[in-house]
Amino acid sequence: MKIAIIGAGNVGGTLAARWAELGHEVTLGVRSLPDAKADALARACEGSVEVATVQDAAAGSAVILLSVPWGAAQAAVESLGDLGSKVLIDCTNPWVWGEGLKLGFETSGAEQIASWAKGGRVTKALNQTGFENMADPVFAGRKAVMFVAGDDADARATTTALVSELGFEAIEVGELTSARLLEPHAVLWIELVTKHGQERGFAWGLLRR
Repeated sequence: MKIAIIGAGNVGGTLAARWAELGHEVTLGVRSLPDAKADALARACEGSVEVATVQDAAAGSAVILLSVPWGAAQAAVESLGDLGSKVLIDCTNPWVWGEGLKLGFETSGAEQIASWAKGGRVTKALNQTGFENMADPVFAGRKAVMFVAGDDADARATTTALVSELGFEAIEVGELTSARLLEPHAVLWIELVTKHGQERGFAWGLLRR
């Protein structure tokens, strides 16, 4: 599958490398070329990841992953133009260092992104743990859970498949309004790390009888 990743930070870079390892055609989308950070990531992936402008990366891909800080999300989404029913996976959180959660419960960051994404089928996933756990989401033989939300069933299924390939137990939780729960859930992970002494190497799981 052709995947465009918008944002070459820790999350975007980790997912680019993992999906490329799994055989997907991955392109990092950047605002202008050349981009030293994205070029370095592509070199580290030994040619399995390409770099292009945001617009070219999105145009050439079936799935787009949005992985930028919340303050840059609107501009990044609007720069994509008409997405023509492409799947847009939102892994951002509407959370700002020192300010906390900017949206929650009555709406969500994902719903805001859906309102900016012309033609796109937005799903929410890959926002609920740190990038280290996206590189290896299996803990002592048990898969970390990653919840997936979205209004379009086919887009949810595509996202669920991509998340599952990474090694997560991917669980669909219905419509995009469920992101109102998933984003605060992610902030709990962040605050456990930043305020309560947890190491970054933990993720959520489900225990069943």
